Amino acid sequence: MVVAETFTSIQGEGMLAGVPSFFIRTSGCNLRCAWCDTPYTSWRPEGSRRSVGDLVAEAAASGCRHVVITGGEPLLQRELPALAAALASAGRHTTVETAGTLAPDFSCDLLSVSPKTSNSDPDGRFRARHRALRADLGPLLALLARHPEHQLKFVVCGEGDIGEVLDLVERVGAARGRVLLMPEGRTAGEVAARAGVVARLCIAHGFRYSPRLHLDLFGGGRGV
Repeated sequence: MVVAETFTSIQGEGMLAGVPSFFIRTSGCNLRCAWCDTPYTSWRPEGSRRSVGDLVAEAAASGCRHVVITGGEPLLQRELPALAAALASAGRHTTVETAGTLAPDFSCDLLSVSPKTSNSDPDGRFRARHRALRADLGPLLALLARHPEHQLKFVVCGEGDIGEVLDLVERVGAARGRVLLMPEGRTAGEVAARAGVVARLCIAHGFRYSPRLHLDLFGGGRGV
């Protein structure tokens, strides 16, 4: 599979925030989010081919029980089901992160879906394709049906985003306890500037607040 980077860090987002984890970041994405913080896996994809066996061995050597397969969009990788199965056999707890626009069959301990709203729409030639992909809820519904252990993590820029979030949560029938709102930002300062607004939205609507601990601890960039 094509991998941009592997590293050991702290899970910064979602229900497992704070847990030491080994990250496998695949390269390649079918979306083009305007605020993408890993352009080297989407807008300008980089990486090299790595075998499943090599990745599992590196995960074991990290000493971390938790492994996060992220991207980019990991569900584009044909080897994802084999990698997830091999990590399970090696006794690892595996989280798979996805935008929810594809629905291949695979197993994991936690499915972390980040559905995209209009705040992600890019300008230019990718805009129409991006909007069509994020608007199709068929793959997301299929994923949620197959993975009862899931979380939905929304990137929020401001109060104006909440209407789309509420509509999508209702349409997919998600439990509010599994929905997290996360401030958009590429730096800890940008996240902090939006944190209060996002926290108040969580309080008002019964959602969880997701921090971005890796930015607080290590700053932005690769390998965090």
